[in-house]
Amino acid sequence: MAAIGIILLPMAARADTPPTLMAGGDFGVIARTPAGAVQQATGSFDNGTVKNVTSVTSPVAANTPPETKDAYTLQLNTNEFRTPLCAGKPQCWGWMQFVFANNGSGGELYIKYWLRSLGAPCPAGWQAKPADNCYKKSAGTPTPNMPLVTSSMPRYKLTGSANGPQDAAVFTVDGGVAAVAAARELVIGTQWKDVEFNVYGFDDESTAVFNGNAEFNTRTQIEYGGTAKPLCISTGFSKEANNLSFVAPPPLPTGTKPAVVFRQKKLAPGVLGAEAPCASAVAIGDTHEVTFAGLAYDFQASGDFVEAQVGSEFEVQTRKVSGAPSWPNTSVNRSVATRMGTTQVALCDGTRLVVDGQPTELVSGGSLSLPAGVDIKRAANVYTVRDKAGNSIHVTANTGYTDLAVALGTWPTRVRGLLGNPDDSPTLLEAKDGTRFRAPIAFADLYTFGNSWRVASTASLLRPCAQVAPGNPTAPFFASNLAYSVRVQSETICRQAGVLRPLWLESCTLDVAVLGARAAAVHADRQQDVIDGNPPRRPPCSPAGC
Repeated sequence: MAAIGIILLPMAARADTPPTLMAGGDFGVIARTPAGAVQQATGSFDNGTVKNVTSVTSPVAANTPPETKDAYTLQLNTNEFRTPLCAGKPQCWGWMQFVFANNGSGGELYIKYWLRSLGAPCPAGWQAKPADNCYKKSAGTPTPNMPLVTSSMPRYKLTGSANGPQDAAVFTVDGGVAAVAAARELVIGTQWKDVEFNVYGFDDESTAVFNGNAEFNTRTQIEYGGTAKPLCISTGFSKEANNLSFVAPPPLPTGTKPAVVFRQKKLAPGVLGAEAPCASAVAIGDTHEVTFAGLAYDFQASGDFVEAQVGSEFEVQTRKVSGAPSWPNTSVNRSVATRMGTTQVALCDGTRLVVDGQPTELVSGGSLSLPAGVDIKRAANVYTVRDKAGNSIHVTANTGYTDLAVALGTWPTRVRGLLGNPDDSPTLLEAKDGTRFRAPIAFADLYTFGNSWRVASTASLLRPCAQVAPGNPTAPFFASNLAYSVRVQSETICRQAGVLRPLWLESCTLDVAVLGARAAAVHADRQQDVIDGNPPRRPPCSPAGC
C-alpha cells in the first residue's frame, strides 16, 4: 500500500522589524491535489499545538469598530474555476467557500458562491458586491456560540464536499454536528484542485485579531482518491485575514489522509514571519546554511556563490566576505542578488538597491511593482523581492552583514546550489557537476562542493556591488573554537534570548561572539529539528585555555 503523504513547512527566518506578514489576501497556504480533482476537504487544528489562545476579535458589521469578542470565520475555500455563468466574460471566474461564521453570540454554517469580476448585472437571485463581484449564499444552519480558545480549537473541524448530488458543509465538535446541503449554484467538478483553510475575520475584508503569543498548527486535508502528498502553494484566496504569521513547522505529524500542515503564531514585535511559507531555506550569520531539505552546515568561504537555482526562471546569489583579520575562518553575506525571469535585483552591502542595473531608492514602508510581475518591498531593514510564482527572498540588512531567507511558491521543487535539496534528502549536498556528498561532510569535501557553486565575474548577478576577494577558510571554526570566557558569555546571551536547541545554540553562540549580541535574534524562534551536516567539533576550550 502506498504511504500516506504529509507535507511540513520549513522554517522561517527572523528579522528586526515589526511583523507585517499576516495570513490573508493573496498570502496563505494552499493544498493542491497531485492528481485528479478534490472531492472533499477538511480543515482542523492539530491537538497539542494550540497554545495561549484566549481570545479572538473582529468587526461584525461594515468592517468598522467596535471589535466583537469571539467574532471570526472558519473558511474552507476552493480555487477559482470556469463556469457557464461567466460566458462571454473571460475576466470572470467562479469561486466557492464553505464557511462557519461565529458572530460572538452564535454561529452559522453555510456555503457561499461567487462570480468574481463578472460585472453588472448579477444573475437573478444573486447579490452584487463592490468591484464587479456577485455572490449567492445558501441557507444556513445555526449553532451555539463557539469561542476560539485553547481548549476548544482542537475539537473543531470544517468539511466541504462538492462530489455528491448537492454541495455540502459539515462543522463538527465533540460529536456534535452541524450540516448544510445546498442546491448546486456553481459546478466546480473536476476543476477543484486547490483548498485553502484558515481562521479569518467575520465581516467582509476584516481581520481576526488573536491575543499575544497565540499559536497553533492548521491542517488542510484533501481527499482526491490517492495517498500521495499534496503540493503546497504559497498563495491565498480569501479577502479576509488574521494577525498571525507563518513560522517554523511542528514536529512530523501523523494522519490517515494527505494534508498540508502549517504553524501560525502571533509574533512579538521585531519578528517577521515567512513570505512564502511552503518552503524556506536560509543563509544567516557567519554563515549558517540550512537547505530546503533541512540540512544545516557552516560555510565560511568568500566570493560569489549560487545559493538557490530553480530551473531557468529563479536564481539567488550571495557575495560573501571574509571575517579577517579578526575572524579569518569565518565569512558573512555582504550582498545578495536574485534573477526572477528577466528581472535582476541586487541589494549591495545591505544599503544600495539596484534593479536591472539601475540604482533605485525605496524608503521603509515603500514598494515597487515591476512590469514582469516582480514586487519589491521594504519594511525597515528588511527587503523582500517576490515573483508572480510566489518565489521570494528576504534580505535583512544588519550592520556589516545580511541575513538571507529564500522561499518558494510551490513545494516540492528541485533546487540546486548551496541550499539545494538533492532527492529532498537532509543528508546530501550536490555539486554543480552532480557529485554528491553525504553529511556530515568532511572539511575538504565541503569546499570542493562550495567551489563548484562559485560564480564567475562574467556570470555574477552582483556586478553592481563592491568586489570582495575570493577564498576559503584554512580550518573549520565553531563555537567550540572560541576562548572559554567568550564562549560562555556569548552562550549566555543566546540562552537569555530563548535559544535552547543545541544546534541553534551553537550557531547563535558563534554569531554573538563574531557579530555581536544582536545576532542572537535570528535564532530565537527557529524550532525545526534539522540534520547537522558539519564535521565533528574539537573539544571546547576549558577555563585553563585551548
